[in-house]
Formats: sequence, structure tokens, C-alpha cells
Amino acid sequence: MSMGPRGGGRGGRFLEDEEKANAPKITKELIVRILSYLKPYWKQMTIVLIAIIVSSAFSIYPSIITGKIIDEGLIARNMNKLVFYILLSLGVTLLSNLIGVLENYLNSWIAQHITFDMRNQMYAHLQKMSQSFFTTNNQGDIITRMTSDIDGIQFIIINTFVNILSNSITLIIALITMFQKNWILALVGIIIVPLFTIPTRKAGKTRWSITKEAQACNDEMNGILNETLSVSGQLLVKLFGKEEKEYQKYREVNEKMIGLNIKESMAGRWFFMVIGTVASVGPMLLYFVGGLLMIRYGYDLTVGDITVLVTLLGRMYGPVNSLLNIQVDWIRSMAMFTRIFEYFDMPIEIQSPKNAKKPEVIKGDITFDHVYFQYNEDRMILKDITFELKSGHSIAIVGPSGSGKSTLVNLIPRLYDVTKGSVKFDGIDVREWDLEALREEIGIVSQDTYLFNGTIRENLLYANENASEEEMIAACKKANIHDFIVNQEKGYDTEVGNRGLKLSGGEKQRISIARVLLKDPWVMIFDEATASLDSISERAIQDAIDPLIAERTSILIAHRLSTILAADEIIVVKDGTIVERGTHKELIALNGVYTELYNTQFKVEGMTE
Repeated sequence: MSMGPRGGGRGGRFLEDEEKANAPKITKELIVRILSYLKPYWKQMTIVLIAIIVSSAFSIYPSIITGKIIDEGLIARNMNKLVFYILLSLGVTLLSNLIGVLENYLNSWIAQHITFDMRNQMYAHLQKMSQSFFTTNNQGDIITRMTSDIDGIQFIIINTFVNILSNSITLIIALITMFQKNWILALVGIIIVPLFTIPTRKAGKTRWSITKEAQACNDEMNGILNETLSVSGQLLVKLFGKEEKEYQKYREVNEKMIGLNIKESMAGRWFFMVIGTVASVGPMLLYFVGGLLMIRYGYDLTVGDITVLVTLLGRMYGPVNSLLNIQVDWIRSMAMFTRIFEYFDMPIEIQSPKNAKKPEVIKGDITFDHVYFQYNEDRMILKDITFELKSGHSIAIVGPSGSGKSTLVNLIPRLYDVTKGSVKFDGIDVREWDLEALREEIGIVSQDTYLFNGTIRENLLYANENASEEEMIAACKKANIHDFIVNQEKGYDTEVGNRGLKLSGGEKQRISIARVLLKDPWVMIFDEATASLDSISERAIQDAIDPLIAERTSILIAHRLSTILAADEIIVVKDGTIVERGTHKELIALNGVYTELYNTQFKVEGMTE
């Protein structure tokens, strides 16, 4: 008989100190909330429950039949009964396994559909979160909740919940059968089982500590791979000639990892060998006590009965060991649900009001009325910002780095909400607008252009999937990018690569402008659209921007004079406050912040006042 000690030594069977300290509080509300995800699948769950009960009972039955095979077949020398019970045992085993297949299928089906529901719910919820959520939360943590945590729910449903039920039923049936055979031998079995499962847990803890160290080493190895095999990392390694140094660093960590893996695989092997040997004491003890009861005290026991009891004892090791460890699985399961619910419970800060507004006629007027804004309580980013931008006009916003220029324009499409005051679009507070309708009327071209990994066509049509080929070409011509696209081998079906890495900064920026033009918004915002580009790319983009400014309400955040001079008015922002405003000549005459910016940044372009 094998007691299967290895099962207790797996890494995931023990709680870390941090997990114990942060174990979630199990409340009625939490359990009800978890069960709410199972509720739509209650019919399938009922079938699974019945299948588990039947399968567990049938899995025990062949052990009981073993006694009849011995007593009524072998000892009685009855060939007919021997064949009958053997065939019956095989039939029950086959039926149990078939039911087990059905059970596993339904478990997997339910688990997949619940995770499907949770992923959809999580993705929809995250899409509604404000921009501050994504700037303050770690991106890796967001992805982990969306993937690993929700994937872990499958393990909980398929393993934790089902194992509790299956092992409990198997154990109960085994105990009832043992007590029916002989209560004395049943008590002996109950005493023996924990003696061999508890030491297994102790050996497993040793292995778990090694596993944790190996995991840390694995994380270090992955960190090296992520840093040195990325596009930017590889470029840096090559430019500084550090290939050999990085190889040696990786080799050392890899060598350490190999040592830990060997140590982990060998951990407790001698201990388990001793335990496996000692485990034979269990059945021997039952044979001895059973024989004593039969021979000396004349108990009504047969050889088959004792064999059945020994077999059932072996069947009890696994369920008892699993149930002794169930606290670990239970706490981790609850912790996983709690982590997911934490995100679900985060309020959606920016959304359309109940009586959302959308004017029938859009003009494109923008008004900032004594606007204050802060990301947190520590520092006010914008202070008493007041200005008005009429439809069809343009305004340039300049100022030192970190003065709040980008934050200011992000308030218009409600990527953030004002702390105090109001931002109005066509005379209506943006917080009263229908959010989707508001953002349809605003197009932003930022310095950090983002293109999806796909074709130029796919990136362009992201703004308007119903745009015609003619409209797409017209937008690209306005953005001065059409000639470049048609000269590519695959034209508009050219792949741009991850984040558009196959294109230059100027090419990406012009595609970004064309994409916004396909959206056809009333208001265009250019946030440092020509920053970090060479003069040729800047000129091409400037040529694209100039006619757009004349056509639409426009806001330009820029550090180059050529862009600024195209605006009807210039606003100078410093430390979150408007300190100057006027035309270029008016601001130069003030000899203030703008003049300082002009002398340090703009004048190098060779332009005069």
C-alpha cells in the first residue's frame, strides 16, 4: 500500500507568513458574493454534486468487493462467484471513471464560464476607470488581477471546492464501511492515519522554503531576460559592449537556479523513504489486531473483511492529507476572490450623469472658469485658471516643464475632473455632458504617440471604423503622410510593429494626426506634437497642423515658436497659474516669463520678434 507522501510536499501547500498575516476576513457577505457567480450555473452544479457523490461511492465499492472476491471466491473455491465479483469490480470502476469524466467536464465548463463572466466584468469596469486610476496603479498589478487572479478562480472551482466535497464524501463512506465491518479496527485506522500524514506536512514545509528561494531566483532570472533581451535593453548592452558581463550574470543566476532545483527535488527524499517504510506498519497493525480478534477472541471476521479494512485504510490517506491542508487552499481562494473584488469595488469616478446633455448644434466654445485641480491632497497642480476660447479660434499654451499644461487640456475631455471651478464646452459644464458624446468632439495629438501593433489602415480606422477609403486618404493627405504610405510595399496595409517601432517619430506623429482627423472632432488639441522631432519631420507636421488650426477650435501646447505663432492668443502658465497672456509681440514687451522662454528656447529657431 502506498500512502502517497509526495502530495504533501508540493510548494503551494503551505501559507507564507505574509499570507497568514493578511488572510482575508471570511464573512457571510463574501461567501454570498462568491456564490452569486455560481448561481447562473446552479443546474450544472447540481449535476456535479450528484456526480461527485456517486463517483466517490463507486470508487470505494471495489475495495468492498475485494473482501467478497477473497472470501466467497478464492477461499470458498467458487469460480463463478470469483468471476462475477471480478467483473462487478471492473464494471463499477469503469462506471466510476466515466462519471468522473462527466464531472471533470462539467467542472471545467463551469469554471471557464465563470472566469469568462469575471474577465468581461473586470475589463468593462477597468475601461470605465478614470485616467488617475491608471497613472496611480501599477500596470503589472492591473494585468495580474485581470489574468492570473481570475485564472486562479478556475483552480478554486475545479480543485478546492470539488476536492473538499469529494474527499469528505470518500472519507465518510470509507469510515462508515470500516465501522460496519469492525468498530475496533476502524478506531485503529483512525488513530494510524494522522500519524503518517502530519510528518508529511513537516517534510513539505522544508521543500516549500526551498521552492520560495527557487522562485526568487527565477524572478531574478526573468528580470535579467526582460531587461537585456528587450529592444531598448539589447541596444544599450551592445552600445556599451556588455554582452559578456550580462552573459556571466545570467550564467551565475542560472547555475544557482539549477542547484536549487536539484535541492528541491531531493528535499525530504530520505525522510519519505523512511516514512514509506514505516507506513507498512499501518496495514500490518490491522492484520495483527484483526488476527488477534479472529483467533483469540473469536470475532466474526473473515480474511476478506480484514483485507477490505486494510484497503480502505489506504484509501483514507489521500483525503485526510488533503483535508488537513484545506485551510491553505481555502485562505488562498478567499484571498484571490478578495483581490478581484477590491477592483470591482473601486468607484467609477468619471462617468456620464443620469440626465446627460448633448447639444444638437456643436460650436466648439471652451471656457475655463476659476479652475483648480490636484491629483492628491499634497499639491495643487492648477490654480484659478480662467480663460475663454471661441469657436474656430486657437490658443497656444506655453510654460516651463511641469507647469501643468498637459493637465489643463486633459480636463476638457474629462480624463480628470476639476477639483474646483468648471470647464465648459459650448456653455455646458463638461461634467453634465454625455461622456461619450463629449469625447467624440475632442481630438488630442500628444507627444507620446501610441500605435497598436497592426497595419497603418487598422490604426487609422481605430478612430472611425466606418470611414471610407476616400475619407482615409483625404485625412492622410491633410496630415502629409499619404505619399509616404503609398510608397511602402504594402501601402496602407504596412505593419507598424509594436508601438509603431517600424516607423520614425515624425511618421508616427503624422499618422496620429490623420487618425484624429478621421474622428472629425470640433476641437483639436496638439500636446507637444512636434517635440523631440528633427527639423524636417517638424516642418512636415507643422505644415499639417497649420491648416487644421484655421478650420477648427484648437489648443496648442508647444515649445517651438513656429507652432506658437500660428495661434490667435498665447497663454503663459507657470506653477499651475496663468501669469501672462497676449500675442507674441505683447508678451515680448512685458519682458517676463514668456520673454525668458523665448530667449532660452524659441530664439534658437532663428525667428525674430
